[in-house]
Amino acid sequence: MLNMIIIFIINKCKIFDNLEPAIKNIDYVIATSARFRNKNIKHIQLNDLKKIDFSKKVAFLFGSEASGLSNNEVSYANYTLQIPTNPEFKSLNLSHSLIIVAYYVSSIIKYKISNFNKSKKVKSASKKEIHSMINLCIQNLDEINFFKPKEKKPIMLENLRNIFYRMELSAKETRILSSVFASLGKKR
Repeated sequence: MLNMIIIFIINKCKIFDNLEPAIKNIDYVIATSARFRNKNIKHIQLNDLKKIDFSKKVAFLFGSEASGLSNNEVSYANYTLQIPTNPEFKSLNLSHSLIIVAYYVSSIIKYKISNFNKSKKVKSASKKEIHSMINLCIQNLDEINFFKPKEKKPIMLENLRNIFYRMELSAKETRILSSVFASLGKKR
């Protein structure tokens, strides 16, 4: 799906020799700039993008890495946007600037990102299955006198339970681990 979106975007790209025809159908132009421009243009921060109506056509202007945007290019903008950076080194790589703005805008417009869900075929292990597996593990560890010194056994058991319960094991994984623990017990 994402590949299709990228191909669609690339196929819709247009190349312009001048800025003016590129923005003629745009409602809001936001120029990125690391430095304050003494122009009659409203200066905004990333947080201010929440106030922009993204149902309209919005364009972001990014300058070249060597020199940024010229004052002439900035004159076409409704706003200038400054990405917060280290005051000692305000310049950002173009790709970094672009990804910061794109990420921030996508979070504002609540871009639908498909979550990776577990397969419906994968059945989560029940607490009972995990508990049985842990008990088998503990039984084998007891048989080899693993818990030394004895007074630390309660905290060691607590840590083991924390590890296994936090893992979000599937029923199959729990059966595999139980088999491993049982096999280890037989090898002695």
